[in-house]
Amino acid sequence: MILCEAGASAGVDIRGGASGTAEIGVLDPLHITPAIHALVLAGGSAFGLEASCGVRRLLEQHEIGFQMPSARVPIVPSAILYDLAIGSPHVRPSREMGEAAAAAAFASKPFSRIAEGNVGVGTGATVGKINGMSCAMKGGIGTAVWELSGKFKGIQVAALAAVNAFGDVLDEKGGILAGARRSARSRQFENTVRKMLNGAEPIFEGGNTTLAVVATNAKLTKVEATKLAQLAQAGVIRAISPVHTTRDGDTIFALSTGAVPPIDINALGAAAAEVLAAAIRRAVRQAKTIGGIPAIS
Repeated sequence: MILCEAGASAGVDIRGGASGTAEIGVLDPLHITPAIHALVLAGGSAFGLEASCGVRRLLEQHEIGFQMPSARVPIVPSAILYDLAIGSPHVRPSREMGEAAAAAAFASKPFSRIAEGNVGVGTGATVGKINGMSCAMKGGIGTAVWELSGKFKGIQVAALAAVNAFGDVLDEKGGILAGARRSARSRQFENTVRKMLNGAEPIFEGGNTTLAVVATNAKLTKVEATKLAQLAQAGVIRAISPVHTTRDGDTIFALSTGAVPPIDINALGAAAAEVLAAAIRRAVRQAKTIGGIPAIS
């Protein structure tokens, strides 16, 4: 969960064919809502959307949200990934878990390190599933930060990625970092795209989705935040192959705190793509073996 107590301008870009979201319409540049107050990423498939209710409830208690005539209303978009094939399918994010996550965010110190790997939305995340779950590898949560230089000095772009992709995760040179293995006992990679091009029928035992957030201290309008989310997708394309399939719910959010004067959106988008690719790779590098699904180390 990402907390934006003062409100943040936000946009979204959804390119996967199997997304699961709630209150996503408020991010449309034509929507009247100017900002959001939190963003929730959760596992548990559609059941996980309930976590945002707990976040919303706690924000109201802290008097965060838009003051309406009868109540204060926090705006909390959310997105989920499918991870019910790992562990018990009946253990899902709940309203109480969302409220606890929001409370922990309030209690955390500024600039404290974000937990990565098998935590939160990354707990049951997996990658490389063309041969089924028995040949998949562990995904998770990863983060990265990019600081621009020169006349853009002081501008930062941070990324958080929850990687639960159907495809393989690629390293900095384009090789497979983590992905589908040839058999349950093998450590040799299948190469998902090559197998697809050879006519293989994918085994869809588990769900797939990469959820990510890119955030910047540069001031952006909702239109610019939407464009930043679109430009950040280049990082997903560099780090996951194949990506944006009909069985993935790939969804990228962009947030702006508006603390620093705006800069060229194209330069900011280039930085967002770089930092998001780094966060995706870090997600599998920080993951740990769980439920019989091996991690890189």
